[in-house]
Amino acid sequence: MAGRIVLLVTSPRLPAGLLTAAAWDVVRSAPVLTGAESESTVAIRTAGARVSVVTEGVPQALLDAVAAHGTAVWLAGPSGDEPVARELGLRLAREPGLAELELMYGSWDPPGARLLDAVAVMDRLASPGGDPWKRAQTHQSLARFLLEECYEAYDAISAGDTDALREELGDVLLQVVLHARLAEELPEGERWSVDDVAGDLVDKMIRRNPHVFAGAEAGSLEEITANWERIKRTEKARGSVLDGVALSQPALALATKILERAGRVGLAVPPPLAESQVDPEARLGASLLATVAAAREADLDPEAALRRATLAYAEAVRAAEHPG
Repeated sequence: MAGRIVLLVTSPRLPAGLLTAAAWDVVRSAPVLTGAESESTVAIRTAGARVSVVTEGVPQALLDAVAAHGTAVWLAGPSGDEPVARELGLRLAREPGLAELELMYGSWDPPGARLLDAVAVMDRLASPGGDPWKRAQTHQSLARFLLEECYEAYDAISAGDTDALREELGDVLLQVVLHARLAEELPEGERWSVDDVAGDLVDKMIRRNPHVFAGAEAGSLEEITANWERIKRTEKARGSVLDGVALSQPALALATKILERAGRVGLAVPPPLAESQVDPEARLGASLLATVAAAREADLDPEAALRRATLAYAEAVRAAEHPG
């Protein structure tokens, strides 16, 4: 009966020694070979298992261990040790019957594990010896890039291109991670990190969704939204319903948001009449605001509507440039 070689792969993003029951059974019952010392080798030895470091002749060393014990384990490093697996696979293909090769996952990356990689990569880029451009940035110098990346993600959504959206959201995430890394360089008492950003977000999501996390009655979507707003008002203690509105957003979106906020609390403040304005620009502004109010009443997004019409006009311009 052929022996057994287990290629044991673990997640480098989880604490060493956090293995499945099956993985612990095999490392306790068979010799473990690996290419280098690591936190995992220390954890496994501490649990009483045998671990040997082998840097040359790995396939033969594993076959010798199989001959002596019936089963041998190769503890893969963080990179997965693909060259070792390939060399071993070729050896077993040339000499069938020596041993059976089995891949075992001793642990898996948890959801969101690659976010840890993004933070680690950004830390290296923004640290001494990293990328001079990123180290030279400030929150102020990066502000326009954050807007540009958000607009590009919006374009991908508008185009229905989910592959492009995936890439653009990565660029948005880059901005978030870079801003957080730069904040670690602020003076004492002002600095914060990406963990603070994530922690605040987690606390907010839990606090504002009691129907999920606190056993509150879910009710309708309208009731859930109203409860969200009540919780938000309690948190912020704002003096006006308009506090917190982003004033730098495009004018149509800004008008829509202000009208929405006013309507949400039942404030009947009619927009100014265009005819009452003396200044031509004020007249145009009042007319546009009235158009936004009418769009809101019709449950339409004026920003999206104007964008759609403008892009259609752009296509007509291109067609006119090259008739026939």
